[in-house]
Amino acid sequence: MIVVMARETSTDDLEAIRERIESRGMVAQINLGVERTVIGVMGSIPPDFKDEMELMNGVVEVVMISKPYKLASKEFHPDDTIIKVGDAVIGGSAPVIMAGPCSVEDEEQMVSTAKAVKAAGATVMRGGAFKPRTSPYSFRGMGEDGLKLLLTAKQETGLPIITEVMATDDVETVAKYADILQIGARNMQNYNLLDEVGKLDKPVMVKRGLAASYEEWLLAAEYVMAGGNQQVILCERGIRGFETFTRFTLDVAAVPVIKRLSHLPIVCDPSHSTGKWYLVTPVALASIAAGAHGLIIEVHPNPDLAKCDGPQSLTFENFDMLMEQVKAIASVRKQPVGTN
Repeated sequence: MIVVMARETSTDDLEAIRERIESRGMVAQINLGVERTVIGVMGSIPPDFKDEMELMNGVVEVVMISKPYKLASKEFHPDDTIIKVGDAVIGGSAPVIMAGPCSVEDEEQMVSTAKAVKAAGATVMRGGAFKPRTSPYSFRGMGEDGLKLLLTAKQETGLPIITEVMATDDVETVAKYADILQIGARNMQNYNLLDEVGKLDKPVMVKRGLAASYEEWLLAAEYVMAGGNQQVILCERGIRGFETFTRFTLDVAAVPVIKRLSHLPIVCDPSHSTGKWYLVTPVALASIAAGAHGLIIEVHPNPDLAKCDGPQSLTFENFDMLMEQVKAIASVRKQPVGTN
């Protein structure tokens, strides 16, 4: 349920409604939007509660939300969420590019890559310190030592860090170093982990699961938001299909669909979805043309020697060329005009 308030509603009226909601055993979430103030009501709603709310001072209308996700829905939060991290503005009109190696390997690799991607126009640095791998014998990251190398690269370049957290026990440690915590596709429905990052006051990127529907994906984001953390970014990174030439199939339609259903920013991962470096740029451009708020791209100084995902990593030169084309596509893209 959402309670839409009059534009000039007083603080006292807002507080009175919050108290009434909480006195009935529900949770009130106040969203002070640009055009209107909306109060989200979460919990088991009594049959007569809608009528009760409509009689209170300052209430314009009470709307029942049919979708199972509430906080992530466009109905509750009609204004797009904008997340600022360092110089990056995620959810704005200009796409944000997050770039760096799949795995942190050593200081020289991280610092040189951070400098190269920043020079090309990236505003967030990615790098994996904890790596979920299909095989237990593959390189699984350097752990906290890798986080320290990420911090070194940040100190050299000023780029904020995005990195994955895999376990609830690691959330506090990763949060000490990272500016954005990433929930990987395989952990999208790790509800204990979602609960834990929901307690943070830091942005969280939730990657879509390998076979997750839009609703399941948005409900994963809802877990984080229900914990109190409203700074959620969604990432389309490819879903399983019958085709085996690419690692996964990037669902470009997810971009406009999510932008219609939710206020949360959405970025795309053409590296993991394609698995091949020469497919990264065309799929990245398609994502930007579809309206993605950003991209997360794997870049390595020498992909042939990378300990993880070398075949899908771009060289510095190829990343420079991708950035030139991304800027060109972003500059001509226009939002559609419509009334529905």
